[in-house]
Amino acid sequence: MKRSEEALIDEIYDGLEDETKARVERAIELFCRIKREQGRICVLTGSGPNIHEGVTTLIAELIKKGLVDGVLTSSAVVAHEMAGSLEEVYRVDGATLGVDSSILPADGKFEISLCDPAILDDIEREIPVDRDLIERAMKLPGDRIIKAAGNMAYPLGLRTEVISHEVRLLAMSRGLSFEEVAGMGSDPMTMIGAGARKEVPVLVTVPQLVGGGYVGIEVSQSITMEQRSRRIADLLASADMIIESALALAQEVHDGPFETYSGHGIWSAWLGRRTFRMDQKEIVRIDLDPNLEAAWRKEKESALVAQAIAKGMPKTKLTGIPFRMEMSGFCRLPKSLPIVSDIGKIWPIIALNVSRELGTKLDFISFPQETEEGREMRRWIVRSVRPLDRKRMLAEAVP
Repeated sequence: MKRSEEALIDEIYDGLEDETKARVERAIELFCRIKREQGRICVLTGSGPNIHEGVTTLIAELIKKGLVDGVLTSSAVVAHEMAGSLEEVYRVDGATLGVDSSILPADGKFEISLCDPAILDDIEREIPVDRDLIERAMKLPGDRIIKAAGNMAYPLGLRTEVISHEVRLLAMSRGLSFEEVAGMGSDPMTMIGAGARKEVPVLVTVPQLVGGGYVGIEVSQSITMEQRSRRIADLLASADMIIESALALAQEVHDGPFETYSGHGIWSAWLGRRTFRMDQKEIVRIDLDPNLEAAWRKEKESALVAQAIAKGMPKTKLTGIPFRMEMSGFCRLPKSLPIVSDIGKIWPIIALNVSRELGTKLDFISFPQETEEGREMRRWIVRSVRPLDRKRMLAEAVP
């Protein structure tokens, strides 16, 4: 890593508010202490911002370096990582191209994947590719953008959905999750690819199964809901520190059918099923929503969220804060620590300082996408992080 890049991250840190700096320093201190004590770090990510800011790529690097021991994420992230995380696309008017307007998105745009010709040749060996459609599209006026890969661009998005069915069948035949099998063929700079190589669990949570088009359905059918819930619970139970990154629906992840601190796992415990508790977990949440800070402060200062629950009252009415439901679960955890800031800024600060403290050299670091370094980082991901290699996946997954 160049010194100028380290200097930029230090500059970003210097620009944080004092309270945010103190929280970040606390998170770094906890991370380093836990790893020195051979403890385990689990990360929970949402999709969109984590892909665009290079955070998922950074987490893959932290998995490779032995600094992250498990990931819970969304099916949308899995779909994007199967296609290489980020891709450059050419967007044109779909109706002019001759695509039925009834299937086009609201803006009427149709997207063409601007992938390496060798990748296009590989895709054509797997599915029919309409080269004429691509050529006609490229002659139309349009614009080039970098976006989450394997989404709505032709043919990479279509290929991701088609191959996801094969991934699911392979997973079911081996008694593995979709994420494990897809990871076998995915780039090592994706979370699922790094997880497969390092035998680190990367799982889609139950609330985040809807996403990534049809990929979410294939993910959900690869193992039963009970198996998925158990694996998620076991991963959370094994973690000493949990970092949540721009994540929605976190409460449903925390208090699934096997967690007892929030109360929802009481009957599983009653019936003799294996359960766990979140109350002794160090848990850090990075989120831009200022209501997270307000809700957390009200709970720490006057236990208003707990009072609302005890009285059976809507939490928003007693606190006066229109916060998302999962904030209440986070705020009631005794070792919770909110960092209300941009994940694109906070993650590289944490990663760089943890690596410095633990004497680990990172080969990749992310930067906020609005900086020149962030724009170059995104271009590097487009060029370097490749779509799923079907041949490699089959070689690994087929006995």
